[in-house]
Amino acid sequence: MEAFKELYDVIVRLRSPGGCSWDREQTPRSLRGDLIEETYECIEAIDQQEPNHIKEELGDIFLLVTMIAYMHEQEGLFSVADVLKANAEKLIRRHPHVFEESGKGTVLSPEETLEKWAQIKIEKEGRKPKDSILDEVRRGLPPLDRAWKLQKKAAKAGFDWPDTAGVIGKIKEELEEVEEAAAANAGQPADAALEGELGDLLFSVVNLCRFFDIEPSVALQRTNTKFTERFSYVEKRMKESGQEMNAKNLAVMDQYWNMAK
Repeated sequence: MEAFKELYDVIVRLRSPGGCSWDREQTPRSLRGDLIEETYECIEAIDQQEPNHIKEELGDIFLLVTMIAYMHEQEGLFSVADVLKANAEKLIRRHPHVFEESGKGTVLSPEETLEKWAQIKIEKEGRKPKDSILDEVRRGLPPLDRAWKLQKKAAKAGFDWPDTAGVIGKIKEELEEVEEAAAANAGQPADAALEGELGDLLFSVVNLCRFFDIEPSVALQRTNTKFTERFSYVEKRMKESGQEMNAKNLAVMDQYWNMAK
């Protein structure tokens, strides 16, 4: 409690007339990108299993979340305390098997817990049932994350491949269709057909991630980090050898790339 109050007081000071000009001019909209970026940085720190780095990145997320909440408090819309209290109440409401006397001793599987949450949203929170189960997936999600969640919802309704062989076969099929569309676009700007086929291929790869319970955005972030590290190594070696980074030296760069691996 004391630690959070200290953070809150610091944010209040930063947003005050005598505080920081940069912090004062920020808005919830201006911090949207920072919130996404810090979240992915936190994921990277968790992947690297570095406690100090994780602690730092979690702190950045706490800062942004608290600051955005305080901005609304300044507008008189709701307070930071309202956010915390509402969240605690929601957690208690959605875990009756933990917090209510009548539910104590009840053991639910993760799947049963999710089903219970969906039931509580309708019966206790007054949320209207969706026309389609896919309507439960928010349209504002990044496309990669939305594809993952759409497929999970469809699979829950039984609309799914029986095994990974079917998914891998679909990926191969979509890749062939991409090759055909790419050949038809040879020497021309990509058309809607090629864009659509590439989208289908990505969607199928996301589906394979789902079968292995690997979140695609997390997997891609890991690869982004790996690519960055290897490319930086290539840059360093090229600079040391006095060679330029250009297409003419691709063979040399490829050698250094393999060394980085």
